[in-house]
Amino acid sequence: MHESFLTYRGFLFLKVAGAVGLLALALYMGHAPMEAPNGGTWLGYGLGTVSALLIFWLAWFGVRKRRYGGVKPLRGWLSAHVYLGSALLVLGTLHTGFQFGWNVHTLAYGLMLLVIASGIFGTVAYTRLPRLVTENRRRQTLEAMVAEISSLDREARQAAMSLDDTVNARVAEASERLQLGGSLWRILSGREPACRTAACVSYLEGLASKGSLGPEEGAILSTLVRLLYRKRELLQRARLDLRYQALLDIWLHIHIPATVLLIVALIVHVVAVFFFW
Repeated sequence: MHESFLTYRGFLFLKVAGAVGLLALALYMGHAPMEAPNGGTWLGYGLGTVSALLIFWLAWFGVRKRRYGGVKPLRGWLSAHVYLGSALLVLGTLHTGFQFGWNVHTLAYGLMLLVIASGIFGTVAYTRLPRLVTENRRRQTLEAMVAEISSLDREARQAAMSLDDTVNARVAEASERLQLGGSLWRILSGREPACRTAACVSYLEGLASKGSLGPEEGAILSTLVRLLYRKRELLQRARLDLRYQALLDIWLHIHIPATVLLIVALIVHVVAVFFFW
């Protein structure tokens, strides 16, 4: 049976991460420094060292997942990456002793939080969205949807030629420009508020409800509405597909750059502590 990276070997790395977090918390609760808890105590240095090593080790996953033929399964690395990365939230916070300020040390901590948050978002996205993508596509690729939409546009324009000029103009306007994509926010919304096809369908439905057309024109109008119904459905599915793909990709545009910045800030943090503090 397929084993998810989240349940790898009976939640092995969740247990490891939980044990590490509880141990760190127990040490912190039992620690009684002369001053307020901070990163400069023996426990602060210890937690900081473990956190730094863990950050570098987890960052190596970005390199490791692009290598093939390794002895360790990638699923195990991903499971460790997710759970031990989440444990950093406890280790890194306890390392600070809850002492924050406007300096590079707090910057490194803030970047760590950003990396963890984006990683959690990525985990949720990759465990839920692929199923939604498959259900939404219904065995069609985005390219196939676009091709069918273009075919429906041609059929709709051909059918509209038998009706009056107003209907022709509405149908032509709906097919002039394929309203997919756009700004990032529009893609992430999965909607098009000013969809010309939806507006055309509403107009044709209103025209059909008046019952002012003859039997032959009424039959053509029904065919036209059916074609545009199908086109509207495909447009909605195509927009959802773009939304899902954007959600799968966008977190990487935050997670990876934030990880690089975190490593740089971490190096500066360590140098500042040991040479200038």
